[in-house]
Amino acid sequence: MKILIYSMNFWPEPTSTGKYSGEMAVWLAARGHDVRVIAAPPYYPEWKVADGYSAFRYRKDVHAGVDIRRCPVWIPQRPNGWKRILCMLLFAISCLWEAAKSLIWRPDMVMVVEPPISCAPVAWLFAKLGGAKTWLHIQDFEVDAATQLGMLKRSFLKRMALWGERCLIRRFDRCSTISNRMLDKLTAKCGDDRRNVLFPNWVDCEEVFPIARSSFRDSLKIAAGRKVAMYAGNIGKKQGLEILIESARLLKDRQDLIFVICGNGAAFQHIRAMGNGLANIIWLPVQPTELLNDLLALADVHLLPQVAGAADLVMPSKLTGMLASGRPVLATADPGTQVYDLVCRIGKVVPPERPDVFAAALTDMLEYPELLIQMGQEARRIAEETLSREAILLSFEKELLGCVGDSRREPGMKVNGAVRPNQDRHISLR
Repeated sequence: MKILIYSMNFWPEPTSTGKYSGEMAVWLAARGHDVRVIAAPPYYPEWKVADGYSAFRYRKDVHAGVDIRRCPVWIPQRPNGWKRILCMLLFAISCLWEAAKSLIWRPDMVMVVEPPISCAPVAWLFAKLGGAKTWLHIQDFEVDAATQLGMLKRSFLKRMALWGERCLIRRFDRCSTISNRMLDKLTAKCGDDRRNVLFPNWVDCEEVFPIARSSFRDSLKIAAGRKVAMYAGNIGKKQGLEILIESARLLKDRQDLIFVICGNGAAFQHIRAMGNGLANIIWLPVQPTELLNDLLALADVHLLPQVAGAADLVMPSKLTGMLASGRPVLATADPGTQVYDLVCRIGKVVPPERPDVFAAALTDMLEYPELLIQMGQEARRIAEETLSREAILLSFEKELLGCVGDSRREPGMKVNGAVRPNQDRHISLR
């Protein structure tokens, strides 16, 4: 197939959407597909264009057989709600030139990775003009998240944004998202589950695996008997990292515990300022990909905070690495959410935005080292059995081929004489 992917965030970004879009494109190219990607220059999570790239020029790259078309983008130095929206809208406009050129290339499939959904109208239009099938993959429900975080405060704006999102979703031939709860939300938005596919994020269990001791302990001079509670990932508003700072403050007198916060993002300066003066927090920048396994092994307990209401809007991509590392997790989520259901099996879950409860739960977990080992083993088992990169991408490729192969067939109809039920396309996280 010829596959055109719109993914604002892409390789070599080391985390979140850019990481998964990059791995997906490389895997498809290795399978013999002709893959072209329309992306911004790498800038995430620092919100700063990477060295060697320009924010204002078109550029062609080739990576592992993938043809990458970089489009200009405006990156705000201090992103807030409206600046982020403007950034994504301007990127959608700058993509018009490459979108128009795709009519000559004539892809079989056009895939849009959300966020940003602002690319979806142009991508869908040019795909239909060229006779291509369309696929919308939702990593984050950004409109719901913007509403939840107070970025869309006027009810009129909320209604218009949600209406526009529903209209777009209903026009794509396939839609997918990364967790069962998010799939339910997707179905509720479009009113039809026949086109919807569960396409979860994955982990390479050969690259991330349990190791007994991390070299970071020596480089950071962490004493052998001291436990490490670590957060590694994007530092943004929806992560709600304030709870980590407040918990560290509550537990500052414990000599056997150290917090490690590794990452960068739009809220970094705010979170870093909150932690000034706390000697029990170690701050690390984003680490190179080749050090990921060693970094994840540093944690005795992984920390996964989220603001209230976010657990069903996003499925944290960092969770896959936490599971594969064979370490327990302490998360914040409400009962009934996917994060709650999963983390209950491999750690503890407490209500969001309750530092006292969070600190107490962490203290309780550290009192039972044998239970931590059992939780970590269960986490690794789940990663191996349900989050294998090869299995997930093979299932995704099969659905791509089915969608492109017969544009007249409705999902669920007979394929070669056999019924293809919708649930066969869902990769369960049970």
